Amino acid sequence: MTTNDVKKESIQENIEKAEILIEALPYIQRFNGKVIVIKCGGSLMDDADRMAAIIEDVVLLKVVGFKPIIVHGGGKEISHWIDKTGLETKFVNGLRVTDEKTLEIVEMALAKVNGALVRNIEALGEKAMGVSGKSGSLFKAVKKDSDDESEDLGFVGSIKEVNSKVLRDMLDNDYLPVVYPLAMDDEFNTYNINADDAACAVAKVLKAEKLAFLSDVPGVLVDRDDPDSLISEMYTDEVKQLIEDGKVVGGMIPKLYNCVDAINKGVNRVHILDGRIPHCLLLEFFTDRGSGTAIMNPKEFRYYKQELSRKEKKG
Repeated sequence: MTTNDVKKESIQENIEKAEILIEALPYIQRFNGKVIVIKCGGSLMDDADRMAAIIEDVVLLKVVGFKPIIVHGGGKEISHWIDKTGLETKFVNGLRVTDEKTLEIVEMALAKVNGALVRNIEALGEKAMGVSGKSGSLFKAVKKDSDDESEDLGFVGSIKEVNSKVLRDMLDNDYLPVVYPLAMDDEFNTYNINADDAACAVAKVLKAEKLAFLSDVPGVLVDRDDPDSLISEMYTDEVKQLIEDGKVVGGMIPKLYNCVDAINKGVNRVHILDGRIPHCLLLEFFTDRGSGTAIMNPKEFRYYKQELSRKEKKG
């Protein structure tokens, strides 16, 4: 290969990079200044490299004008410390039974995970603020009852109120909030909150443009054993039909109900993404088809270019 060939190849690579930026332009314009809630969970929280890549995506979103908020759990870290202390781990319908000793470990583990995420963001030159749902009465909770009346979940709560001013103040002062899901009730008892529920509560109260769930699943699959059965985009009524038809099972069912509820309460789109895919957030938010599953209100166009085309015709 001659020197000229190398130069031509290099120029072509740069042109392709420029075309990617141009494709992202309308999305950056549309979502500038909009709140994006990102829930991190699953085995991602145990993989430092994957979390570092996700943090890079989130920081880029902030730099180009988005207002991201991270909500995270810490299931594996919590289980690790519970095992080390010899306590028993018990789940009821996917929820960790939380007695007083377990609650202490939950709070410690979540704070540790939170600190690591904040450090990663600050290391990339952006301001971040870690915050517990207890801080500033961000989350007010009530005790959550189990579906099985014979089981007591202990200090597991449901969010009844979100103090949006805490988050808005951070966003207005150019901080990236990193929230972990603890809450207090009216008697100042502490409760462990499901991170999916916390992310939905934040997205709903702020009328977020987007709510993204990052985990170790590719999205919504018609056949969970077939990755090619991924549904790229669907409306809320299609979600209900999938559940009724038994096409989705297990933990995906409450997640999808959360998605529908968030959209009904004012969130524009909800995304279920595979955080194991490098730059999954950028692919979903800045390209025409994305990388996971997007769920939306039936009034919306499936693909953003359809909306642009409609506006151009009107113009």
